[in-house]
Amino acid sequence: MRRDEFTELRAFLEVARERSFTRAAAKLGVTRSALSHTIRTLEERLGVRLLARTTRDVAPTATGQRLVQSIEHHFEGIGAEIAALKALSDKPSGHVRIVCPDDAIELIFRDRLKPFLREYADIQIELIVDNGFTNIIERQFDAGVRLGEAIARDMVAVRIGPDVRYSVVGSPEYFERYPVPESPVGLTEHNCINLRLPTSGGLYAWEFQEDGREFSVRVDGQLVYSNIGAAIDAALDGLGLAYAPTDLIRRYVETGMLTETIKDWCPVFPGYHLYYPSRRNHSRAFSAFVDAFRYRSDK
Repeated sequence: MRRDEFTELRAFLEVARERSFTRAAAKLGVTRSALSHTIRTLEERLGVRLLARTTRDVAPTATGQRLVQSIEHHFEGIGAEIAALKALSDKPSGHVRIVCPDDAIELIFRDRLKPFLREYADIQIELIVDNGFTNIIERQFDAGVRLGEAIARDMVAVRIGPDVRYSVVGSPEYFERYPVPESPVGLTEHNCINLRLPTSGGLYAWEFQEDGREFSVRVDGQLVYSNIGAAIDAALDGLGLAYAPTDLIRRYVETGMLTETIKDWCPVFPGYHLYYPSRRNHSRAFSAFVDAFRYRSDK
């Protein structure tokens, strides 16, 4: 079919549907006189009258109605396919690289990745675990994840999770051998499972608060790990006390596998944030990721 034939048939179909040259012309984006000329050209080429015109109305003739029934579903199919292709081209696609601490995988991403990946089948997510202060620009990450208090001021910060509370926990087996500590200071007498800080190389000082005052306690023990998951496992094995996000150990506390202690001193930190440089031009895939993981307190 030539392009002019397609244009003529589409014009005829719009006039037949609208029963008006004026309304059809508005939908097609042409003038009324141009539309009238197109219909006359089609009728002359086919040698039949397709539209019956009166001063008040325009309606298909019997031949015109037959033509409507023959071509209408074809044009509807073409329109539906074009809409589907447009929706496909509009869908974000590409690669998103995020660096995050190990506990953020469980606390933030695990439950929410499944619906995101199903909705955006053309987006690939790379989550790299690094508990240090990674330079996301040098290492070419799209963004990093940190607790709100640790984000540099020159970065855009988008909250992706609720506040994070920390707990000190030990197993029943451990507390059969050691007394339950009554305060953070008492931790210096316990076998605590330390975390090595990748950036500085030092050991993480456990943070506490009392009456609005924040302070840290440097603990000691036989084990040092570089990630929280391993420290929790060691606590479950009765090897010492661990300091970990409450949400990660809750199920173990509820089943009696771990016991919380000195709860009144344990702090609450601003939730995890996604951070990235404001001057970077971000892909539509990254924008979709940010919007999907943005924390909404009403959910």
